[in-house]
Amino acid sequence: MSGQVEQLNELHWMMEMLHNIEVGLVVIDRDYTIQIWNGFMENHSGLLPRNVKGKSVFDLFEEIPEDWFRRKAESVFLLKNKAFTIWEQRPYVFKFNNYRPITGTAEFMYQNTTFIPLISSTGEVTHLCLLVYDVTDNATHKKELEKVNADLALLSQVDGLTCLFNRNYWQKCIETEFKRYVRHRQTSTLVMLDIDNFKMVNDKYGHTVGDYVLKHLAQIISEQVRETDITGRYGGEEFVIFLSGTSSSDAMIFTERLRKTVESSVFIYNDIEIKYTISIGIAEVLPALESVSQWLENTDKALYESKNNGRNRVTVYQD
Repeated sequence: MSGQVEQLNELHWMMEMLHNIEVGLVVIDRDYTIQIWNGFMENHSGLLPRNVKGKSVFDLFEEIPEDWFRRKAESVFLLKNKAFTIWEQRPYVFKFNNYRPITGTAEFMYQNTTFIPLISSTGEVTHLCLLVYDVTDNATHKKELEKVNADLALLSQVDGLTCLFNRNYWQKCIETEFKRYVRHRQTSTLVMLDIDNFKMVNDKYGHTVGDYVLKHLAQIISEQVRETDITGRYGGEEFVIFLSGTSSSDAMIFTERLRKTVESSVFIYNDIEIKYTISIGIAEVLPALESVSQWLENTDKALYESKNNGRNRVTVYQD
């Protein structure tokens, strides 16, 4: 009799342990109806074991993709092997709210889930056990780290003042485009522009105001270019724009519009109204070019002609 009592106690302890562990435990049969539902699942779903027992998991949790879940479960039933799903593949199986204060930024609980075959005495898999692990901490930390790394990667590409591409990055982009031109002969044009008499702005209003003027021009450029164009700061008050698939004649139309927009704009800083103009040089890629450096040099020559001929104008490089 004492042996039976001991076995009952062990069974009771085991059931108590399974009910209170900090892991979700769900047992379903071949019809996908729930047979066991432990305390973890009860606490996070708000559903008592007696309210879910015998009910379809798909009826209770509509967020579970039925086709996906059945394919996953059937492989376990047939092969008698475990299966896994991790949060990177699917954020969750059961959509539970995240109540953990440490990871309060997460809207829901990220989960890893293990599908375990439960084999009967006849050797058949009659039920599946799902172990649901709360991995919100790990998932949140990894996502934050990925965001930090992405931000750092972006910072390494962007000029801190103007938020356009920095010289190192845009030159690499143009190198790549130049190689594409060599292979496919796709017409493209480089644009180089410079703020006229920018030194006078710095001398009269100070370098802080000068920086705001650079940011103002960068914003105008960003509003004028297409998503496929590459825009960057060359250095100082000079900027570069790469116009993909654009001839010099089409680039002339674009740059004239840009020049007029800048000329008609007014930058206001602490009630100070500042008007400025830009000079522009453009150069289409040519078959005779052997490098991006030559292409930039041609564009720079066109810009010099614009400044030398009175500023606030656009000049096309003539080979």
